[in-house]
Amino acid sequence: MERESMEFDVVIVGAGPSGLATACRLAQMAQEKEQELMICVVEKGSEVGAHILSGAVFEPRAMDELFPDWKEKGAPLNTPVTGDDIYLLNSESNGIKLPGFAPPKTMHNDGNYIVSMGNICRWLAEQAEQLGVEIFPGFPAQEVLYNDDGSVGGVITGDMGLDVDGNPKDSFMPGMELKAKYTVFAEGCRGHLGKELTAKFNLGDGKSPQHYGIGFKEIWDIDPEKHQPGLVVHTAGWPLDKETGGGGYLYHAENNQVFVGIIIDLNYSNPHLSPFDEFQRYKHHPKISQYLEGGKRVSYGARAIAKGGLNSLVKMTMPGAVLVGCDAGTLNFAKIKGNHTAMKSGMIAAETIFAALAGGDEGGKDLVAYEESFKNSWVYEELYSTRNFGPAMHKFGTFWGGVFNTVDQNFFNGKLPVNFKDESQDHDQLKLASETPVINYPKPDNKLSFDKLSSVFLSNTNHEEEQPCHLKLADKDIPIKVNLEKYGEPAQLYCPAGVYEVEKTEEGDKFIINAQNCIHCKTCDIKDPSQNITWVTPEGTGGPNYPNM
Repeated sequence: MERESMEFDVVIVGAGPSGLATACRLAQMAQEKEQELMICVVEKGSEVGAHILSGAVFEPRAMDELFPDWKEKGAPLNTPVTGDDIYLLNSESNGIKLPGFAPPKTMHNDGNYIVSMGNICRWLAEQAEQLGVEIFPGFPAQEVLYNDDGSVGGVITGDMGLDVDGNPKDSFMPGMELKAKYTVFAEGCRGHLGKELTAKFNLGDGKSPQHYGIGFKEIWDIDPEKHQPGLVVHTAGWPLDKETGGGGYLYHAENNQVFVGIIIDLNYSNPHLSPFDEFQRYKHHPKISQYLEGGKRVSYGARAIAKGGLNSLVKMTMPGAVLVGCDAGTLNFAKIKGNHTAMKSGMIAAETIFAALAGGDEGGKDLVAYEESFKNSWVYEELYSTRNFGPAMHKFGTFWGGVFNTVDQNFFNGKLPVNFKDESQDHDQLKLASETPVINYPKPDNKLSFDKLSSVFLSNTNHEEEQPCHLKLADKDIPIKVNLEKYGEPAQLYCPAGVYEVEKTEEGDKFIINAQNCIHCKTCDIKDPSQNITWVTPEGTGGPNYPNM
């Protein structure tokens, strides 16, 4: 197909914290050195921030380095943390508050801020554009563009105006070739191009498999008398059983709002478990409901997170391209934070790329200096000191793993001479449905708990219906013949948006994909026990439209 093309020095895929930090740092250096640099950021969401979902308690370390005057520039860091409450919930009605010395010190949040990462990304995009960066929202990077020598040469944006069979409609517009000397992949967790590149260039060789969780978030307007700006609440235990890792949170943000959610490890074994329903019943616990009762839910979303840490961090460079942020796996799960590490990884990539281009590099090289600089940074130091956090939880269970992590972090600063690894794959952990207990979830009361479809409505999700399905099945028979028979087809439960259904018809069971509902969490791509589902980008602007998540 003949495609129009544009040439840039650097193309960045994804306008999240890592991609925008990369763009800003590149443009800053070009401005400082009075060097012209053509920088482009492509973003699949309808606007910058539309697909950003994060808790989020934000550690400003990277922001301090990138924009030391961020306060004067009006960055939306408005709610400093004023208190840390950590509870162990031992039943649906009881919980104990842990003393400050008991949890790992990585859970402490002095000096941090409760923020909307969507709004921070919007602000970062404004800074980037003022520095001369071109940002194209609504343009998903659908394919990697390779040079003749096999190096990465840019990306191809998605075609628009195809029908369900992939045939051009009257509105058809072919995607463009965005050519670059260097391409930065900043797609976030389980980026579909990052996944392709990791396989093609063997970036995961010698590394532990990546491990994932699914994170839920709702925003609530609550009674001003119950609102405590800056209060951070974290919980462990109920509603999750002892074999299921994860925990909940409730953050008191600005404007009488709280952010409430739960993270559930995707290595769970019971196929009857529904992460969405675990979250809905979590809100009924008195430690959480005390703030929500009488309030109004105004937004909902979910997103997978990469939580494997240092041992799962892939090689971050290849000829012509680098991976940054959660596309590579830089999140620090011991802190339940990845925005500051994602930003810093992007800044290091920017400095490496700029040094190469300023030295006359014409592109296409494997910039190994990036990983060298990364290993000499505070990001690597942080990830190294918490390398055992997740594997210890998987190895010893939630309680004893937590005890180990407290000792390791609080008394040895993460320097115990051990290196636990988890070589399992999350999708391999499901037991047979016939061998596991069925979980009977209570019906939603529509006050604190709700159903999936009303939740998806609050995410403002929309896709052009007449387009090829972006949830690709390698074998259309596997969902019924394998997954349904063995596991009860768990896609019906692990998907937080009601995308997958099994419909009983006169001809037999039929697997239904409601792609219109997809909120781009990527859980299906991760947890499907047969690894039969591949998530790819739909048409540009499709998916959720989060206002301030």
